[in-house]
Parts: sequence; C-alpha cells; structure tokens
Amino acid sequence: MQKAGADAVAHPPPDHRPSTRGVEMATATYTVTGMTCEHCVASVKEEVGEIPGVTGVDVDLASGRLDVTSEGDVDRSAVESAVTEAGYQLS
Repeated sequence: MQKAGADAVAHPPPDHRPSTRGVEMATATYTVTGMTCEHCVASVKEEVGEIPGVTGVDVDLASGRLDVTSEGDVDRSAVESAVTEAGYQLS
C-alpha cells in the first residue's frame, strides 16, 4: 500500500461538459402559444434542442416563454420550424 506524500497530486474529476472557450454564446427569447401541459413543454424542449448549435432550452408553461441558448446566433426560422414540428406556434 502506498502512502500519499508530497509528490501525490490530486486531480479533479474530468469535466464532461462541452468546452465553450472561444465560442460566443447567445440567448434568444421567444413566446410559444398553444402549450397546455408539461408534455407540451417537453416536446418543445426536445425539438428546439435538436437545432444545431443549441446548448440549452428553457420553457415556462405559464407564460409561454422560450429561452434558447446557443453557440452563436440561431436563425428564428429554425426555432419556428422546431416549435411547429412540436405542434405549437411561435408568436
């Protein structure tokens, strides 16, 4: 058995989050209409989350607020298409 001595180096656990160094992050806010339940929220999150470059999606059912975080700007038409694919409307 080896004792930890002065030569022992503690290494933090690896960070498995994608690196965003050098990448400009952007956040855009939209309003989604037609959602009535948490299943609706999950559908919108799933579809919008599949847009290339999107790193985060937050949806508030009560207000219809959709916040999209991405690496650079995401075209509004891509977000609108994803929301439509989920069965709802972007206003």
